[in-house]
Amino acid sequence: MKQLLPFLQWPRPDAALLRQEALAGLTVGLMVLPQGVAYAALAGMPLVTGIYASILPALIAVLFSASTRLSVGPTALSCLLISASLNGLATPGSAQWVNLAVWLALLSGLLQTALGLLRFGWLLNLVSAPVLMAFTQAAAVLIVASQLPALLGLGSTGLRVWEGGWPDLYAMGFGLVSLALLVLVRRWRPAFPSVLLIVVLSAGASLAIGFEALGGKVVGVLPHGLPSLYLPSWPGWETLGQLVLPTLVITLVSFLETASSARVDSARAGKPWDQNQDLIGQGLGKLAAGLSGAFPTSSSFSRSALNVYAGARTGWATVASVLVVVLALLVFMPVLQQVPSAVLAAIVVVAVIGLLKPHEFVRLWRISRVEAAIAGTTFAVTLLAAPRLYWGVLTGILMALSHFLYQRLHPRIIEVGQHPDGSLRDRHLWHLPPLAPHLYALRMDAALDFAAASSFERTIVEHLAQHPGTQHVCLFAQPINRIDATGIEAMAQLCAQLHRQGTTLHLSGLKLPVETPLRRAGALPSDHWLRLYRTDAELLAALARLDGGPDELAV
Repeated sequence: MKQLLPFLQWPRPDAALLRQEALAGLTVGLMVLPQGVAYAALAGMPLVTGIYASILPALIAVLFSASTRLSVGPTALSCLLISASLNGLATPGSAQWVNLAVWLALLSGLLQTALGLLRFGWLLNLVSAPVLMAFTQAAAVLIVASQLPALLGLGSTGLRVWEGGWPDLYAMGFGLVSLALLVLVRRWRPAFPSVLLIVVLSAGASLAIGFEALGGKVVGVLPHGLPSLYLPSWPGWETLGQLVLPTLVITLVSFLETASSARVDSARAGKPWDQNQDLIGQGLGKLAAGLSGAFPTSSSFSRSALNVYAGARTGWATVASVLVVVLALLVFMPVLQQVPSAVLAAIVVVAVIGLLKPHEFVRLWRISRVEAAIAGTTFAVTLLAAPRLYWGVLTGILMALSHFLYQRLHPRIIEVGQHPDGSLRDRHLWHLPPLAPHLYALRMDAALDFAAASSFERTIVEHLAQHPGTQHVCLFAQPINRIDATGIEAMAQLCAQLHRQGTTLHLSGLKLPVETPLRRAGALPSDHWLRLYRTDAELLAALARLDGGPDELAV
């Protein structure tokens, strides 16, 4: 029962725990309120839905997740994906736009829940770290670019200056001052509720100078009360088909956001990360978001870090933050009415500016130029394909998988020699002598499966053709940890060929998962031309006694 209902494992709260969790919940709740409104604007949704996405989805997610200190709700990356996915299908903020966003939440929620229940969390490993890094940075560039017009008071297109107009200096002042204050306070004291304080102060200043009456863009009137049940209308098969790719990308990217926080949290707690249970929790949270009339949610890395920093130890902190948001929804809405849109833009920019890390590309180039090229291509395609951002991550996944497949099809196979320090190394790289006369000693650092079998067999056959005097072939097989039917067939053919040529085969360090299927297939016959050794040291000792033909080598 506790496996199905993880919240049953929460500690029974006492006064001290409740006090600590309430403080952490208050800190996160005061941050998620203005962030939710700002992220809803980024997603093209009615602003109040950002608050709706911070209530029931956050509560359901924490109740059914293994990682209880994650803050679930609106995130900048997910909101950008929503806006990009629905672009061209409906008008931002319209009823049709909301309807399609709800379908995205329901579809991605169903998919994540199903993957978790079927224990398919490993599928998320298809996205490599370089691909995710590049996609995230490209998305951050697009988010910042989308917020610059509102931040600088340049109007909806950002082109008014070049068209002969002038920016709204009041809006620019609100945006730049808010941006500077948010950055400074974040560095000074991360747990301080600077976002909420700046929102309140900007609302007061906006009201004092009559910013809305001067033509400035403000949040406007937001509905009071809790969200009601939202049942979306059927969009039609054609439109639903256009949501399939966005659903897959949102499912993937949003859970990778969760993984980045959950891995850190699990490591701090000294326990393994249960990715399947977190998939279920995140999926149910998205379903709750859809039924609340909101949009797909995810785990916020910054709010999760703030939650831990503020002293959260259990899921009770999220319960407290939900209560804070509910209370604000009931009584705080009039304050948000006069908040300039430039302030919301500043909140979004500060939240995503930390994702921009150009030095990561330089670091990746030093590690692997191929992976750096994959990351660079992912970054460029994401920017060029906007607003269809999914082409960027799909391109990166395809390139990474192609690179992975190429490496599997071209395994590292080296001829080994003994280094003066006693280790076995690449003979040609280190200019080492052969282990013995008329002997070919090799090592393959890969599984002997259908991908590597052809290269393995070809390498040995080509060497024997170029060196017809070879009397011994030694395979140091310890790195081979798996074999399949194709690998068994290749090994059997090799053994038969060596037997016909009168060449002795020496196998060292065969692991049980490799040796067992080989014996079942009859590929390891008991014969004088096939010698097996448990360790490399045993084989090397036998090779030391090798002076001439195979008859002089003791078994």
